[in-house]
Order: sequence, then structure tokens, then C-alpha cells
Amino acid sequence: MKFCYCDETGTGEEPFAVIAGVIVDAKRMHLTKSDWQGLLDELSEAVGQQLQELHANKFYSGSGIWRNIDGEKRADVITIFLKWFAARKHHLVFSAIDKDKFKELQKEGRVYDEIDTVWRAMGFHMILGIQRNYQKEPNNKGNTVFIFDEKVKEEARFQNLILNPPEWSDTYYSKGEKDVALSQIIDAPYFADSKNVALIQTADFIVYFLRRYIEIKTGAVPAKYTTEEEKIDTWFELIQSRFIPMSAIYPKTKRCDVANLFWDLAPECIKNA
Repeated sequence: MKFCYCDETGTGEEPFAVIAGVIVDAKRMHLTKSDWQGLLDELSEAVGQQLQELHANKFYSGSGIWRNIDGEKRADVITIFLKWFAARKHHLVFSAIDKDKFKELQKEGRVYDEIDTVWRAMGFHMILGIQRNYQKEPNNKGNTVFIFDEKVKEEARFQNLILNPPEWSDTYYSKGEKDVALSQIIDAPYFADSKNVALIQTADFIVYFLRRYIEIKTGAVPAKYTTEEEKIDTWFELIQSRFIPMSAIYPKTKRCDVANLFWDLAPECIKNA
């Protein structure tokens, strides 16, 4: 059995929104929790106060309690963490949306009513990707529990969507007439406070750099310092090495209407990565 810990970024005024899920085998998740807490303890010593969680955007920008840690030191921490994560062999699933494109396709009537918000569209896409990727795993090894950061406004509708998936979503993973819909998804998704769930914080840390990669590659939010693009490229390669197959997220051929929708919503740089 697997657990998928999810967090999102860019749902404010940013041009792109991204959600990512850290997929962890139940037998190995305690090691990642312990190592994450070790990183928090080390950073707590550096800033002189005990940290309950680490938000990537504040850490990366050096704002608040991080202002006295210079940029190179923060960059080193990011590199160390992402190398550590890649070495742990956990996997990642994600979805990215160009929000202007979302509005455009919504006006054209291509966005289904059940996923009429950016967050819900990304979350459902990610779950469909997990279903498509793991449905052939033997002995229920692909069965997955989803845990999201708290989203009070979305929680009820999203849980209902997963418990009662619309028929239009069947084609995404070639559901057979006798197959159970979303057979790999165990129960309704759960929502938790990231302060209490280390692996949601891990997802927060990773998804921030996915969004930053998209912003720089599209030119939507230019690099803020001379070597930023180079560093972001290096970090993206580490993250990318843990993606589930892209054919489960953004298949390049034989796409159904649903897969085409998510393909058209995604920034070019990420779906062709």
C-alpha cells in the first residue's frame, strides 16, 4: 500500500498553479518522517527557535526568520535536501495549470463542471494519474491513500468527486466495463494540517521549485539573480528523476478528451519535460 502526501502552490495571483504528491510505500515512510524532522531540528538551531514546519517560499526568499541565513547557504540546504529525497526512491506525481488557459477553456465549455476550480482540476488530474500508473500493479501494491493539506472550501466537493467519479473520467485510464472506478484509490482523500504531517511539508518544499521552474522557463516571472535559472534547472532534474512515468500524467499520444484537456492546460515546458 502507498500513501500520497500532497500540497499545492500558485493558487493566488501567480500565473501558474502546481500540485504535487509524494508517494511513499507504507513500509518506508517512517524513515522519511524521521529525516525531515532532523532537517527541521538542524534549521531550528540555525535560526534560534524551534520550527514546526518549513515553507519553501519563505525559506528560498530569505524572508522572516531566514533573513540572517545567506542565499548560498539556503541554496546548499535545498540541494542537499533534494539529493536526499531523490536517493530515498520515493516517487512524485504532479499536475500544473496555466490559469489564463484554464479561464479560456472554461469559457469554451471544455472544463467539466466537477472540476471547475483550478485546485480541484489539479487534484483530480493527479488522482487519475496515480490510477493510470498503478492499476496493473499485482497484489494491490498500487492501492493509494491520499492526504492533502487542509482545503476547507474544497474538501467536501473533492471527496464526493473521488467517491463518485464521473463517467467522463473513465477514458483517462481505460476503465473496462466490469472494472471498479478509481480502483487504486483507497477511500475518500484525507485533509490534514501540514504542521502535523511532515510529508506534506516535503511536498510543499518540492512543489515550490516545480512552479519556479515553470515561471522561469516561460518567462512569466524572470530569474531574480544571475545564477537562479542554472540552480533551478539542477533542482528540477533532481525532482524530475522521481516522477512517475510522464505517460501517466501527460501522455504524448493516443490521448482521450480528458487527457487532452489536462495537456492543453499545462505549460509547454512541464508537459514536454
